[in-house]
Amino acid sequence: MPIVNTSQADHLEEDVQTSTPIENDSEIEPATQIQKNHLVNNIIGELDQGMTTRKKDRVDYRKMEELVQYEKNEVWELVPTPDYHNMIGTKWIFKNKSDEYGNITRNKVRLVAQGYTQIEGLYFDETFVPVARLEAIILLLSLACLLKFKLYQMDVKSAFFNRIIQEEVYVEQPKGFVDPSNPDHVYRLKKALYGLKKAPRDWYERLTTFLLKNGYTRGGVDNTLFIKKKVDQLMVAQILS
Repeated sequence: MPIVNTSQADHLEEDVQTSTPIENDSEIEPATQIQKNHLVNNIIGELDQGMTTRKKDRVDYRKMEELVQYEKNEVWELVPTPDYHNMIGTKWIFKNKSDEYGNITRNKVRLVAQGYTQIEGLYFDETFVPVARLEAIILLLSLACLLKFKLYQMDVKSAFFNRIIQEEVYVEQPKGFVDPSNPDHVYRLKKALYGLKKAPRDWYERLTTFLLKNGYTRGGVDNTLFIKKKVDQLMVAQILS
């Protein structure tokens, strides 16, 4: 697992002013007409890597930053590859976060599992997760205005990492970050990972269990609504997603 230190982080956070020139490849086929898809033979480098840009070092830093969070939250452990279980691939997802004016404020990188390879009935069962209806949200906002409630909106960082999974799930080591001492090993998941079929449901069960243990009552009609009464005080919690 790569180690990210402060000096490296400061260096990578700065804009890279130079880029590595790419030599012309004699095997590149000249394009004589418009192509729907880029020719595979004209791709320089690895197919699963993004284009070489001035921000490549920053993207690599974000990848390492993401993997450090996995280690801190004890999401997985490196184990020998089992002979009896399906291996799930991993994939890097890149997204730019923008402000209200459309300016890019952060280059976000997330490692997800290729959960579409999981077999229903063998590696997972229930996946349904209730989602707050628009009418319920409007009703909650109307109630807050009527009773002059204070509204707070919270987002749980790395929410899926808060749920310990019971099933045996193994994922491949991320490309570019394979342990050189154990290249044939895989990661056994201890907690839910983005992309798994049951990850949203596991997080919903974890959150609802926490609310119920702390005196909240789940709504009889809306399973995303939780109410807590104490003398003359009332607290309402709505799970949006």
